[in-house]
Amino acid sequence: MINLKEILNKIITKNNLYCLLIIVIIFFLDRYSKIKILNSYSDNIYYINNFINFDLVWNTGIGFGLLSFDSNLYYNLITILILVVIISLLIISLNSDNIDKITFSIIIGGALGNFYDRITFKAVPDFIDLHYGNFHWFTFNVADIFITIGIFSFLIKGFLIKN
Repeated sequence: MINLKEILNKIITKNNLYCLLIIVIIFFLDRYSKIKILNSYSDNIYYINNFINFDLVWNTGIGFGLLSFDSNLYYNLITILILVVIISLLIISLNSDNIDKITFSIIIGGALGNFYDRITFKAVPDFIDLHYGNFHWFTFNVADIFITIGIFSFLIKGFLIKN
């Protein structure tokens, strides 16, 4: 028989609560940055310096505008896939070591920020434009930064630490 108390004791640990805090902080940092840009954007590019601008772009795809389609069916399928990935990462992180828990928490925090926008706005507001001269990198947001940091951390750990 399934012992609910035993399952809850496994889930509600000090390390998992720290990871939940990481997820919440990243989510709210992302929300704050997007609220600031959405409330102050007026179809103008804000030049910060020679390498960075703030320029609002609505992204209906996934990271860096990949898989952007005009079809609601594809958009909804991608949104469901993202939700499945977030839930899967949450489940995997419960049985992971502390470093992986933190890495997954960073990814989940960013993914939840973008997922919230997909549900709320039917697109994700990207606004950070890195450039050098006429070369512009893909426009991205704070959530994308954390997702990228988490993925690179996970990959680096995988290459450096042998099990």
